[in-house]
Amino acid sequence: MKRNALFTTIAAAALMLPASVSARSVKVMQYNIWQEGTVVPGGFEAIADEIARQSPDIVMLSEVRNYHNTRFCDRIVAALAERGLTYHSFRSDDTGLLSRTAITDSVTIYPLGDDHGSCYKLITEIDGHRTAAYTCHLDYLNDTYYEPRGYDGNEWKPMEPLTDVAEITRRNLLSLRDEAARAIVADVAKERELGSLVFLGGDLNEPSGTDWCEATKDMADHHGVVIDWPTLRILADGGLVDTYRVIFPDPVAYPGYTYPCSNPDVDVKKLSWAPTADERDRIDYVFYVPDDALTLESVRIVGPQDDIIRSQRVTTEWGRRDITPPLGLWPTDHRAVVATFDLR
Repeated sequence: MKRNALFTTIAAAALMLPASVSARSVKVMQYNIWQEGTVVPGGFEAIADEIARQSPDIVMLSEVRNYHNTRFCDRIVAALAERGLTYHSFRSDDTGLLSRTAITDSVTIYPLGDDHGSCYKLITEIDGHRTAAYTCHLDYLNDTYYEPRGYDGNEWKPMEPLTDVAEITRRNLLSLRDEAARAIVADVAKERELGSLVFLGGDLNEPSGTDWCEATKDMADHHGVVIDWPTLRILADGGLVDTYRVIFPDPVAYPGYTYPCSNPDVDVKKLSWAPTADERDRIDYVFYVPDDALTLESVRIVGPQDDIIRSQRVTTEWGRRDITPPLGLWPTDHRAVVATFDLR
């Protein structure tokens, strides 16, 4: 009788304990597809192959052009269906979004105008969580991070390296990247009030201040410049966290360069905007807003190992741990970024 009473007490106590919560993986991919893969023969199929290999829940695309009055996102969704994967999307210009789960709404956050960048948002539900996913490809003009390297940031003509931080910042703010970033941050704040999970992927055409710091001032032709780049600062102040720097906080050991990478199927002259400089930088990102339901587990850069330095293909060692080589043909001059989270 005493043993039975003890067993009953233990069983009742166990029922009062919180149940263990299982987690599912959520994968987010940023992918600059270089003019829809048209620069590299077979590029479109290679884009679909790489997305299928990664099988992300959300894909953020840069350089969606809708050439010849076609809808690129519809075409890539169809190509992925041929590979056995169901994705959802909507028409957009310059940037694109794909989702494995149904899209309940889509919004233009920053409209494309004269190729000065764009941002779109989709709303979906992942395991009961309202989720807002943003894609952006920001203004490529007044691309001031080239100017410390001795190239004008609008026409990419040689110039004396600009090292005055105040002047670099002034010129950088002539772009529309900061305006787009403020529009994104304002919308993210609204989504957080609704309790949404938030992800952002993009080719920002601007580096991070975490990569242009005291420790890196003599790397990649920074010419001693230490600067907190404005667009990334706006996003950070708005609560968006750079996934790569969470996992790889050391910018010397893990610079995370995403552009330009060596594409063996493309003439090196097409891979460089500053042919006599070391122009390598990290301009492609996946961000998220921290949430109790999310745990960032990993970040991988996907693409060729070799870099372009002063118009030469160079095999470097920095990415041996954090770069995943392509499956086969690589369709772009950028590396992609893939972040994986646990969702509870």
